[in-house]
Amino acid sequence: MAGVRRKARMVALQALYEIDCARHDPRQTLTRLLEESTLPPEGREFAEELVIGVVAHREAIDAVIRRTAPLWPLAQIAAIDRNILRLAIYEILFDNKVPLRAAINEAVELAKLFGSESSPRFVNGVLGTVSTHARSSSSS
Repeated sequence: MAGVRRKARMVALQALYEIDCARHDPRQTLTRLLEESTLPPEGREFAEELVIGVVAHREAIDAVIRRTAPLWPLAQIAAIDRNILRLAIYEILFDNKVPLRAAINEAVELAKLFGSESSPRFVNGVLGTVSTHARSSSSS
């Protein structure tokens, strides 16, 4: 199942990247990418859930990024890194279906695959801060 979920995250990331950079319609983009993918039904459902969730909560997610990476204006963060962060922050703060560590590890793996040399460290740092804030808010 972990392999299916990682592939689903990759499709979701592709969709989010295209939606962000090319301003394509989220539904049409997701539908096309899912048709092109070899994901089984549960993977397709997970990818769809991720994209719809990120799109629905994008303003709140972007506010979290601005707060946790104040030295990096959102527009100056590489588009791939920005969308990896959106995906992981959605999973950490809104979805709550995967363990915190798993969401961070998956995001770092995506950053290694698709980002620049510095992407994994940047993504890990921002998400570490997000998780610290998430833990402190949930315990108060």
